Amino acid sequence: MAVVASAPGKVLMTGGYLILERPNPGLVLSTNARFYAIVKPLYEDVKPDSWSWAWTDIKLTSPQLSRESTYKLALKTNTIQCISSCESRNPFVEQAVQYAVAAAHATSDKNKKDLLQKLLLQGLDVTILGCNDFYSYRNQPEVAKTGLGSSAAMTTAVVAALLHYLGVVKLPSSMDNQEKKNNADLDVVHMIAQTAHCIAQGKVGSGFDVSSAVYGSQRYVRFSPEVISSAQVAAKGASLPEVITDILKGNWDHERTDFSLPPLMTLLLGEPGTGGSSTTSMVGAVKKWQKSEPQKSLGTWKKLSEANAELERQLNLLSRLAEEQWDAYKCVIYNCSRLKSDKWIEQASEPSKEEVIKALLGARDAMLSIRYHMRQMGEAAGVPIEPESQTRLLDATLNLEGVLLCGVPGAGGFDAIFAVTLGDSSNNLMKVWSSQNVLALLVREDPRGVSVETSDPRANEITSAVSLVHIE
Repeated sequence: MAVVASAPGKVLMTGGYLILERPNPGLVLSTNARFYAIVKPLYEDVKPDSWSWAWTDIKLTSPQLSRESTYKLALKTNTIQCISSCESRNPFVEQAVQYAVAAAHATSDKNKKDLLQKLLLQGLDVTILGCNDFYSYRNQPEVAKTGLGSSAAMTTAVVAALLHYLGVVKLPSSMDNQEKKNNADLDVVHMIAQTAHCIAQGKVGSGFDVSSAVYGSQRYVRFSPEVISSAQVAAKGASLPEVITDILKGNWDHERTDFSLPPLMTLLLGEPGTGGSSTTSMVGAVKKWQKSEPQKSLGTWKKLSEANAELERQLNLLSRLAEEQWDAYKCVIYNCSRLKSDKWIEQASEPSKEEVIKALLGARDAMLSIRYHMRQMGEAAGVPIEPESQTRLLDATLNLEGVLLCGVPGAGGFDAIFAVTLGDSSNNLMKVWSSQNVLALLVREDPRGVSVETSDPRANEITSAVSLVHIE
């Protein structure tokens, strides 16, 4: 029986750079662009002599990239060894497999050991598929990333599918209402996916991308890097089964609070076709600047932090106003969706509507302040956090009817830009973007985290964004 799990991509709306240091929070939205992992047995039957086997087989397939690699999995150490098509190896998937299998061994009691052994001896057939919005195809055959966190979503999907298949966790279904966000099973997926992702990329990042892939949209404060130090030792040769217990019992001190956009607001992403940016090198440049100009950088850091907090406050206020006075809220959003922001205040015909409009304008001002301080930081550090071409595009976007705010997500650069629009004004924005050669991605906020799917995404019309085009 095949297990299909999916995990969403992300947009970091606030917290770029600051989120790397505790206790600075970031607001991260999960999206409807998802990675899928399909796990099923490689062989129908277990051969009679399999009790004496020290190894079993794994096949990893990525049809979109026309790639297939085969591996041997050492049943004692849970490590894998590539035996064919090793030139197309994917370290994220390899680490996801190793850590998920090790976690299955570490958590299974005597009753489950035999079943686990049988599942492993049947071999693992793992297929990975990603929605097209994770990549830009406009300069074929070149494929650029759009900055939605493909490696984190892919790692999380593979870990989740394997842990569900091997009986370690029971994932929420995509049909559920996702009320199980505090589910202990999701915590296990998070710990294993976070560790596998860090080891695969060779550094301990902030982890917001994996956290949102697991739990969905949220306000996030990073974990202390020391929590996976034993895994970093393991990467240099220590035994995985010993390490996995440390990981599962570690002091995961990240903070996560549910957060999503207020009602009747739409997240839009536009890909300007100027190529992606290296987050790692940009972060390195900002850190170098912090060391060389500690006083100046601290001042900018503090102002940026205050602007982030203000945007969060205004968005939470809007969510509360929507709950408490829905009619006034709905009326304001509808009216403002057809107007430029300088005309919004004219809609304040009564106190309840004025409160909503003030919060909208407060959110808008906070985002302008965030953009200003991000630009300052980029200029001081010598990196294009909000390049001039993006500034022009964002300013033009902000001047359109019904646009609440816009910016460069995460670390910024030349990746996609994001905008938040009111009501149904997103159609107008997409037309304007298209006229400026900006590709509007089919990405929206979807607060769902990781889930188990009821069918193969390739057979489902809803996920037509998963294409079988071959990318060379």
